[in-house]
Amino acid sequence: MTALHTLSATDLLDLIRSKQLSPVDLVRASLDRAERLQDDLNCFITLCGEQALDRAREVEQAIMQRKSLGRLHGIPYTVKDLVNTAGVRTTFGTLLYQDNVPTEDAPCVARLNAEGAILIGKTTTPEFGSQPFTRSPLFGQTRNAWSAERTSGGSSGGAAVATAAGITPLAIATDGGGSTRIPAACNGVVGIKQSNGVIPHSQAQDLFGNQTYVTPMTRTVADTGLMLQVMSGDYALDPWSIGLKRGDYCQAARYQGDLRGKRIRYCYAPQGRAVSAEVRQYFDLALQRLVELGAALEPFEAQDFIVEPIWRTINHTVWRTRFLPLVERHGDTFSPTFRQQILSAGTFSAGDYQEAMFARTTLFKRIQALFDAADLFVTPTITRTALPLDMDLFDPIDIDGEQYDGIRTHWYPWTMVFNMTGHPAVTLPCGLASDGLPVGIQFVTRYGADEDLLRFASAFENVMGQAPQPVL
Repeated sequence: MTALHTLSATDLLDLIRSKQLSPVDLVRASLDRAERLQDDLNCFITLCGEQALDRAREVEQAIMQRKSLGRLHGIPYTVKDLVNTAGVRTTFGTLLYQDNVPTEDAPCVARLNAEGAILIGKTTTPEFGSQPFTRSPLFGQTRNAWSAERTSGGSSGGAAVATAAGITPLAIATDGGGSTRIPAACNGVVGIKQSNGVIPHSQAQDLFGNQTYVTPMTRTVADTGLMLQVMSGDYALDPWSIGLKRGDYCQAARYQGDLRGKRIRYCYAPQGRAVSAEVRQYFDLALQRLVELGAALEPFEAQDFIVEPIWRTINHTVWRTRFLPLVERHGDTFSPTFRQQILSAGTFSAGDYQEAMFARTTLFKRIQALFDAADLFVTPTITRTALPLDMDLFDPIDIDGEQYDGIRTHWYPWTMVFNMTGHPAVTLPCGLASDGLPVGIQFVTRYGADEDLLRFASAFENVMGQAPQPVL
């Protein structure tokens, strides 16, 4: 049999349902791999081995008794440690909450469990998901699956690394400004940020102004569609999800056709931002594959698209309101980088915040209008491969020997945009650079067109082939 850690959830489900693979053996293999790689990768905060094996025995018994099986029956998965899991500690990546144990699951977790999926552990996140690197005084550094000298990205770095390393085929992540797509691109996996409301979010404190998402992370588009199908659906406590029509994401993610008649607009970077030569090279090759599929390409000149100041005004104001009392009472508990971000928002006024929200509305209209003449918008996910492991958020970023101030605005200028507008966006692997690290391409579709996004992604994956996994 092919090594289990290389198989997708879709393939593993076939083996389980045909009784060629025991869920107990699969979960044990996942736990063994997690424990073997933890010292090298440091991608877990908590492993729940006995609990996972007990659950695996239950779902295996259901198979033997020929009971009705769930859509994810016997498949192990991980959950980012920002997302609540009943009876399993949820630390939010901080020492302050290192002993916190929720009493109920987030809706997405409950839905995966109800379909027979098996939680094996909680993956690393920086404090409250507050930066594009995955490090914290609680657990240290999470290393890239392809290189111990590079960052995993963040804030869902643990989820991306565990997925890339084949520990589990499925992971629950979160994305507040690129936190799924950045680490997915850094580690060569598929990371989607769906349209607002498709997957309910039970932990956002500002439900109406929310720009954070609970998301799937996988190694294949088909597995992303499978997770999205299970995690999506009406939820009475998320106003964006109420009454939202659920698509057939599984079918869309298995699309086998071409892209004839489809119009694609593309852009390397917003005006004033740089892209490394190798990212540009692999992006161009990916565009050529889209042309081979029959799509028509048109460049998009992204003038006045530097959105990081808008995102930061909104995001950091929210963070300051939530976390300033904690920083004031428990300052030594947090990293200097976290404290600096919280304190920096003290310069924003109520007027600044409201002006940023007005700008967010204008940005939505601009992005939505882009699709009047296009079916898909394509960008590099990040402007260069994964940064050095020990870089700080406030350090300058090097792109082809040039130094730039502002990691957020220069490394991932195209991710924050779609958190603010709500448009669905997915990153897909599109090559390995000369440093041996993955390069990612981002697809974006019209608001609510998540099925279309998955079709585009599936067509692209079909011509590119499944991305390689690191040798671990």
